[in-house]
Amino acid sequence: MASHGRRHTVIPPPDKPKSRKKAFDLDDMLARIEQAIRPYKKAAMFELAEAGYKTPFEQLVACIISIRTFDEVSAPTARRLLDVARTPAEIMKLGVERIDELIRGTTFHSPKARTIYDIAARVVKEFNGQLPCELETLLSLKGVGPKCAHLTLGIACGLPFISVDIHVHRVTNRWGYVAASTPDKTLRQLEEKLPKEHWIDINRLLVPFGKHICTGKLPRCSTCPVLAYCRQVGVDTHR
Repeated sequence: MASHGRRHTVIPPPDKPKSRKKAFDLDDMLARIEQAIRPYKKAAMFELAEAGYKTPFEQLVACIISIRTFDEVSAPTARRLLDVARTPAEIMKLGVERIDELIRGTTFHSPKARTIYDIAARVVKEFNGQLPCELETLLSLKGVGPKCAHLTLGIACGLPFISVDIHVHRVTNRWGYVAASTPDKTLRQLEEKLPKEHWIDINRLLVPFGKHICTGKLPRCSTCPVLAYCRQVGVDTHR
């Protein structure tokens, strides 16, 4: 959202023939991005894991809360719920209405409350209260898609999975590293091309990078740490 009284200088992009761009060096690019994002808050799921909310169930619940909700809202909302109940059994005891009260600040809180309760109940009944680190199991849970399943398995279980949100999709396509029309297609291309050692970190790094530097509108190309590599695909104007 633009602030009142502040004007952005719009700079037309420079000529960028491919011959002037460096060949992709993911190690260098991600190291530069790591440095550049230090002043900014971490992506919500990674922030919560560092704060101790790092079991597969806690991470999955936090991801469900985050769907279509800004990190600034979803992270404290997840804390509010998990500080009251952290295990599937404790979540079940709360009931749907109490869960709904605790996550009311998030988008679509009522259906999310039902989803969280149903997942907790199933984990208690089928898995003895311990959510297993298995992709097939996570995807079998109602309301859980690849993004949340992959984030949970990557952060809580340390398994190599790529989670593609709007930032990862936009940034990697803007670089010209992939060329995909949807996040699902970006995921498939990244799985084929991105070295596995970067699979978990790509989301951790590109979420704050995409929010604050490589933004959807008027990206900050003039101060971008990886401009030498970026093909600036689709960039007509920038800051």
